[in-house]
Amino acid sequence: MKIGFFEAEGWEKEILNKELQGLDIYFSNEWLTKENVENFKDIEILSIFVCSQIDKEVINSLPNLKFIATRSTGFDHIDVNYCKEKGIVVSNVPEYGTKTVTEWTFGLMINLMRKIYYAIDQIKETESFDLGNLRGEELFGKTLGVIGTGRIGKEIIKIAKAFGMNIIAFDVYPDEKFAQEQNIQYVSLENLLQNADIITIHVNLNSSTYHLINKENVKIIKRGAYLINTARGGIVETEALVYALKEGILKGAALDVLEEETEIKEELELLVKPELKTEEIKTLWQNHILMKMPNVLITPHNAFNSKEAVSRILATTIDNIKAFLSGNPINTVKSN
Repeated sequence: MKIGFFEAEGWEKEILNKELQGLDIYFSNEWLTKENVENFKDIEILSIFVCSQIDKEVINSLPNLKFIATRSTGFDHIDVNYCKEKGIVVSNVPEYGTKTVTEWTFGLMINLMRKIYYAIDQIKETESFDLGNLRGEELFGKTLGVIGTGRIGKEIIKIAKAFGMNIIAFDVYPDEKFAQEQNIQYVSLENLLQNADIITIHVNLNSSTYHLINKENVKIIKRGAYLINTARGGIVETEALVYALKEGILKGAALDVLEEETEIKEELELLVKPELKTEEIKTLWQNHILMKMPNVLITPHNAFNSKEAVSRILATTIDNIKAFLSGNPINTVKSN
């Protein structure tokens, strides 16, 4: 059986060949795209990360495709509804980086609020020890608003309590038992935005969470709050975020994800593509504005990227492939 393994790293190849013996594995560090998919028509199993956009066009170009194993928890880069129509099974990695992403989230939070990045940069760039612009704020005593209380959201809450933070949370499916155990309160999204000193996002991107924070509700955010996003860029409307920062509603933002971030990574090629939409161009431009803002920290979708987490990702992906080949697929994702 032919397997296409894209967006891969060199160290994974030896492990895959050992664990999936007898299978014909194509191994590449490239993304699978509309432009190169014609070269892989014989692929029956596909494994990708988040930059390969598996839409109808790509799926239709793979007539033998039976199974997709995404090496991520999120699967918004895959048209799972169309996969279901075509009888293609999709599996993800539901748990690999709870502690990894939690640590990165607090790293961003502390970096932003205590101005650690700016202090280090000042020394490196100017050798100045001036403290004039480096006064930050403590996490202790601040109200943290946690949007989404799945595995990562729950871990965030536990760590936040150790920092002495007050916690409110929003989730469409609140875990009241957990709330009672941790002595936290579930509130509406509006209540959270109005009262949180720091807002941190930990929900999946889907039709119900797309632009969950938008041009309308960004206006009710508590003035002077901070926003942290290590989930998915599309959960926050970029135009609304730029507006909130420029108007001083948000004092700062730390982002590991951006809306249209895949396009940013290949924007030189996008400039010559005729199908780029006006709205996408606008978002790309706004992302560049965010990159230049002095009160915004941006990292390159790196929250997942620890040695331990990527090892777990590969191990689960191998298990997913083996389970599919045995006729009993695991970690399958549901269409909307």
